[in-house]
Amino acid sequence: MNGNNPYAGAPGVVDAGRPEEVDLSIEQKDALRRAVAGIVSRTESYLPDGYAVGSELSYGTEGPQATVAVRPPVGHAVSAGFTPDLDDLEAGLDETDHGEVARGLAASAAAQVMNAVGDDIEPTAR
Repeated sequence: MNGNNPYAGAPGVVDAGRPEEVDLSIEQKDALRRAVAGIVSRTESYLPDGYAVGSELSYGTEGPQATVAVRPPVGHAVSAGFTPDLDDLEAGLDETDHGEVARGLAASAAAQVMNAVGDDIEPTAR
């Protein structure tokens, strides 16, 4: 039952169940926020109205984590998460990665709509 205990680990080590905290500078936090905001805005630019795009920044066991999610008008929500390296935050995150994530999210959200709607819809115009 020791594995269920958040304090499991070597005897006398109270913080054995807690992840090591990563302290980001203000510049690193701002860079991460800008990068995630860029992915959100780029994803929105690929999608028509009716799709909700949002993001969340958190700190996990591996350091800062960012998640961008898209909720299509019908179908299941899709999301993409990443954990940037601290060196990447200082040097600046790669713009091509932003575009790739945004395109992937938009395509996945569109596929969710297509799966939910199916092939039974007749076109309204030719």
